This record gives sequence, structure tokens and C-alpha cells, in this order.
Amino acid sequence: MVKLKSGSTAQGGEDGAKKRRKIPDSAPLVGVLLFMMVLFSITSEYFFQIDNFKNVLANAAVTGIVCIPSTFLIISGQIDLSVGSAAAVSGMLLAQVVNHHGVVLGLLSVLIFGLILGCFNGFIVTVIGVNALITTLGGLGFLYGVALLIGNGQTLGMKNFDWLGTAQPIDIPLPILIFTVLAIIGSITLRFTKFGRSIYAIGSNPNAARVVGIRSNRVMFMTFILSSVAAALAGAVLASQLSSGDPNSGLGLELQVVTAIVLGGASLAGGRGTILGTVLGLLIVGVLNNGLILMDVPTFWQRIAQGLMLIVAVSFDSIRAKLNNTRS
Repeated sequence: MVKLKSGSTAQGGEDGAKKRRKIPDSAPLVGVLLFMMVLFSITSEYFFQIDNFKNVLANAAVTGIVCIPSTFLIISGQIDLSVGSAAAVSGMLLAQVVNHHGVVLGLLSVLIFGLILGCFNGFIVTVIGVNALITTLGGLGFLYGVALLIGNGQTLGMKNFDWLGTAQPIDIPLPILIFTVLAIIGSITLRFTKFGRSIYAIGSNPNAARVVGIRSNRVMFMTFILSSVAAALAGAVLASQLSSGDPNSGLGLELQVVTAIVLGGASLAGGRGTILGTVLGLLIVGVLNNGLILMDVPTFWQRIAQGLMLIVAVSFDSIRAKLNNTRS
């Protein structure tokens, strides 16, 4: 009888552990998001409205377009800090070309710029061997100067090209649809393709990935291209929303991207992260920004809140890593 009781207790403990393990990693993020939505609904009568939710999603979608390939990079243990400046150059280049040569050439020039930038970053990191942080940090400053140079330090007005940022084909802003498609493709790529599995393997153990035949440099090269092309596309969408190219338009974009991804559960050390987590992290950042604006919080306090959120997210990432090492 005693043994039976003990076995039952052990079995109950195992069942309890299994139930705890069934709780998805995204549950805390969903809880935080719901809490923020309730809080801002109480503090502002305008928050819980369809038009406001569309604004939140449309603004978050621009950042989200960059977040998808950036999630690939961070999972693989790399990072791209040049995305904000790249988006700014993209917007300035788009305005310049559209005003003189039309929309088609404007969009084509933006995609070519993103492709060239991605090849450059990928070459410096994978072939020359320069650290990605240093490479893209240098690119951040260089590209910001290029954005100022294109417009001589001024914004460039752009006519007849607001549809990319403001059109609503099925009563949903086009940027949201673009981001949704990219998020679905990104999630499928990470979960079900050889390329996605290679990204996780490289981030978890680069040496082991090479031993089993994964061409790490080729995978890294491709992810840098995807990151830069996405940043260029996001810059084009942002310029379309503003109906102008602004050299300051991408300011702080890299901060929002990294915050959303790390907040969503990705590790800066590589090997962990999901597109779903990134989307939830992005929504948390977007709701926070929108709620603070509706509460008439000054812009500098919004910047402080974004910075603190990044620190908190990275701190949780570090704590998770230490706990995992302790358990193992």
C-alpha cells in the first residue's frame, strides 16, 4: 500500500511536470500584451477603437518587415545594426528616383540597393571575418551620412506614391498585409526548411554545424542579404507613408527591432527564437508606443521607455541562459 501510494505520488508529480511543460513559451508575452491593452484602455478612451488598432499595426508593420530576417540573424548568433540607416537611405533614394524616373525604377533601385548592401555586409562578415556588430555599426554611421548626402540634409518630397504605405486593399492597410505574408513565410522557413534548421544549428553550435556539413558562411551571407533587402523595403513603405524621403526616418529602428526580437524570446547568443515570439514582442513595443502617445507622454520619455524595455529584455535573456546552465 505504501509503495502504491508512493508510486501514485510520483506519477502525480510527473503529470504535474508535464502539465507545466505544456505551458507555451509565448504565454507570458500574451499576458503582458493583454495587461498593457487593459491598462491603456482604462487610461485612454481612444485606445480600444478599430482605427487605433489599425494605426498600431500599420506602424508596427514597418518595423516588423525588418524583424523577420533580423530574427534569422539573431538566432544564428549575428546582428545587423545598420537596418535603420539602410531604411533611411532607401527612402531618400526612392524619392529621388521616383521624382525623376517614375515609380517602377524607384522601387527597383531600392531593391538593388538592399541587395548590394546585404552582399557587402555578408562579404565583410563571412569572407573578411569582421565581427557583425562592428561591421553593421560602422554601416549605421556611414549610411546615415549617405542619407543626408542624397538630400543635402533636407527631406525630399515625393508625389503620387502613397499607395504602398496607405492603401487598404481589403480594408486592411497594405503594410500590415505585407508584414503578415513575410511573417508566415518566415515562420514556415524556420520550422520546415533546411535553411531554417541550418540557422538554428549555426546559432547553437557553429563548430558542430560545420562538422555535419552545413555551409555556415553561405547561410550567413544569405541572411544578411535578406536583412538588408527587408530594411530597404521598410524604408520604401515608410517613405510612402510620409510622402517624402527623410534622412531621419529610420532613426532608432534598429533599437526597436532588437527589442522586439529579444523580448519575444530570442537569445543574443544564438540558437533560440521564433517568429511568433518576435511578432508578440513587436506588438508589445507597438502597444507601448501607442499608449504613451495617447497619454500625451513627451517623446523623450518614450525614448527612455524603449531603452529600458531593451535592457529588461536582454536582462531576462541573460537570466534564462544562467538558469539553463544551472539546470544542465
